[in-house]
Order: sequence, then structure tokens, then C-alpha cells
Amino acid sequence: MASSIRRIPRRLLTIQKVLGTLLGLISLTFVPALLLAVVLQESCYDAFLKSFLLTAMSGLGLWWPVRRLRYELRLRDGFLITAGAWVLACVVASIPFMLAPPSLSLTGAMFESISGLTTTGATIITHLDGLPRSVLLYRQSLNFYGGMGLVLLAVAILPMLKVGGMQLFRAEATGPTKDTKLTPRIAETAKALWKVYLVLTLMCMLAYWAAGMNFFDAICHSLSTVATGGFSTHDASFAYWNNPMIEAVAIVFMLVGGINFGLHYVAWRRATMQPYQSDTELHYFAYIGLVVTAIVTLLLWFSGTYGSLPEALRHAAFQVVSNLTTSGFTLEDFSLWPSLVPLLMMMVGFIGGSSGSTSGGMKVARVVMAVRQALREVSQLVHPKGQFIVKMGGHRVSERIVLSVGAFCTLYMICFLAVMFALAATGLDLITAFAAAATSINNMGPGLGDVSVHFGTLPPVAVWICSFAMLLGRLEVFTVLVLLTPAFWRE
Repeated sequence: MASSIRRIPRRLLTIQKVLGTLLGLISLTFVPALLLAVVLQESCYDAFLKSFLLTAMSGLGLWWPVRRLRYELRLRDGFLITAGAWVLACVVASIPFMLAPPSLSLTGAMFESISGLTTTGATIITHLDGLPRSVLLYRQSLNFYGGMGLVLLAVAILPMLKVGGMQLFRAEATGPTKDTKLTPRIAETAKALWKVYLVLTLMCMLAYWAAGMNFFDAICHSLSTVATGGFSTHDASFAYWNNPMIEAVAIVFMLVGGINFGLHYVAWRRATMQPYQSDTELHYFAYIGLVVTAIVTLLLWFSGTYGSLPEALRHAAFQVVSNLTTSGFTLEDFSLWPSLVPLLMMMVGFIGGSSGSTSGGMKVARVVMAVRQALREVSQLVHPKGQFIVKMGGHRVSERIVLSVGAFCTLYMICFLAVMFALAATGLDLITAFAAAATSINNMGPGLGDVSVHFGTLPPVAVWICSFAMLLGRLEVFTVLVLLTPAFWRE
């Protein structure tokens, strides 16, 4: 056994060690639901106990043979560990959905766990109101763990990852600039982000409770709101309460989740709003939200969908914020709204929130840079000898980042089209294929056509395609696609 281990490259054994440790950490995510099931005497407690034991023992089995190994991780190791950790997490997270109500098939359970951890918020489960509370809490917690990122959590609390932590951080982080550290040590940066995330989630829970939710629903929805995850404990989502105050709380904290958490941290440390006021990406994020909300409000009002302007504004603001931050909460089926509104609601999901947020999509900074790069090319055609640069926040953006953003946007749209064509090939109509592809890769949740409410009517092969697309979107394309290149596997 020892001799066979020695023949395996040290970097692969180190990756095995890290993945084993991560599985041990992931096994703890079953504990809150297990304890709740025991307290409430729900019969599904054994499903969470079996899931915990199986995951913990698997992690121990991977970690134990190579526990003494030391090797410094490289950037490409970070990609492999991040992708591997997400796949393993989604696999083990699916176990309770098969062993406990709603007793899903492997296909359905994997879809539900991937949707939860990637904070997509799409579901194939119906009759949520009848599920055991421990299952509902577990399902909501998937949004919470996936919001800031499982690997980022591991970097924050596992000392063994202090070597190579930057590689893992760069593979997990979202947005065009992945090297920004809030503190000198990357583990401290990860801890800072998670502290802000925890505080905001607690504030959200208290706000929901004060606004009229019961304590259980307030806990569950706080776990999915700041994470911009979209899971709810009720089939009707926020329409269950029909409470403008609860909706206002949701809008505020969805927006908070859609803002760069680095800004939250700096503003908190300095006790000032200046970081928000000076951030260009946040300004564009706010402009887009306001303009789209105004357009949707007027279209809903003029079409007579709602009898008054305030009522139209209430529904438009909630749904625009939900889709722009890719949260996935709903007040009603927006696919039934008139004119171009449903298409507009789908398109804002491609923009998403800010870099470094819990939102999906391409991110506002990338979209702004891509537009400015396009305008620069137009200006260059008009003035061939002119010198034009791309700026963000009054500062020049390096050509390396501009090219990287262009490559990302191109690959992102190619992947979206590939997923859409693959879904259409399974027999879905074009509207459903477009919406399912868009909502999956943007980690957005609700869609149009047959996926306007849930994904339960899709054929199994389409469900697997959407599951892959959700992971592809959450890991921002490059982390997955780089593993498919032959050069990555060459020493």
C-alpha cells in the first residue's frame, strides 16, 4: 500500500488529502438538520445520520493514508481542487434528498443539491409546505454554504490550507479581478468575508422576524436571501405572505448580497459609507436596477396588469432585484407578464450582481468593461491614430484584464448557446430550452415556458444538462473548461 502511494505524484496525493479534509468539513453540514430532526422527533433523522457518517468516513478514508504529506499547491492544483470539491459536495449533499422525503431519484437529488449549493434556486420538488422541517432547513442551508463558497470556508478555517490558499481563493472567487486581498494573509481575507456574511445573514433573519415571518421561516429565508439563493420553504415563495414589509426586507438583503463583500468589509472596518460611494461597479449596478425597474413598472401599469402605479412598482421592484441579483425568489409567475417584460427579466440575469458578491451572471464589472471595450474599438475606427483606453473608477484597466474579460464573455455566451442547443436536442421547445439554459448558467432560478415554476417536467437528460450548466456558471466557466484541456494534465 505504501509503495503504491509513493508511485503516485505528490501533487495528486496532496489533492487527495485536501479533498478528504473538505469532505470531513462538508459532513458537518448535516448536523443542524440532524439535531432538528431529533428534537422534533421526525423519522428522517436517520437519513441525516447516515449521510453524516458516510461523508465523514469517506473523507477520513481519503485523508488518512496521506495525512503526513506536505506539498505546496500551484494555481492549476487550485482549479482541480475547487472543481473536485464542488462535485464531491454536490454528490454527498444529494444523499438526504434520496433517503428522506421527498425521496428523489439520483437525477432529481443531484439537481436539487447542485441548485442549492450553486445558489441557483431552481427546483424539481413540489409540495414544499408538506416536507419535514429538518429537510426544509437542510435544503435552505445549501444556499447558505454555497453563497460565499465551500472552498473559501475551508481556506478560512482549515490551517492545512494556508499553503496554496491563494490558488484556491483565485479558483473560487468571482469577478474579473481575483487577486484582491483585504488582509495580508489570504486565510484572514477568507475569514473576514465569512464574518461579514454571517453578520448580514443574522441581521436578515432578525429583520424577517420583525416584519412578520415566524422564527423558523425567518431563519430559513435569511440563509437563502443574503446568499441570493432563492430556495423557499413554501411553493408560493414570497407570495405565501403577501406582505409588503417582508418583501422590502427581501429586496434590501438581496441587494446587499449582490454587492461586493469586500466593500461591506471595508465599510464596516472604517465605519464609513465612502467605499460604496466611490465604487464604479456599484454605481452601474444601481443604475441598471433602477432603469429596469422603471421600465417594468411602466409596462405593467400601462398594460393594466396592476390597477395602480404603487402596486406595479411593488411587483416590478421585487422581481427585478430578484433576477438581477440572480436570487430566484418570486411573488408570482413573471412569465405571464405582458409585452417584453418576461424576456427583459431573463436578460438581466446575464448581467448579475457585482464581482465578489454571492450573485451569478457575468457580473456588472465585466459587462461594463466589455461595453467600453466595444466603444473603444468604434472610436479607433473613426480615429485610427488615436489612443483610447478602458477605464473603471477613473483608473486605467490593464490590457490583460480587458482581454481576459473579452475571452470570458465570449466563452460564457458560447457555453450558454451550447447548453441551449443541447436542451433543444432533448425535445424541449425553444422557449423552454432558452430559459432553462439561461437560468441554469446564470444561477438565477425561475425561467419561462415549462421551467417557469419548477424543472420537474423536464426529461432526465435535460435535468443533467442543467445540473452541469449550474456548476459551469457557479465556477465561472474557466475553472471547469481548463480541466478539459490536454495541457492542464501535462506535467
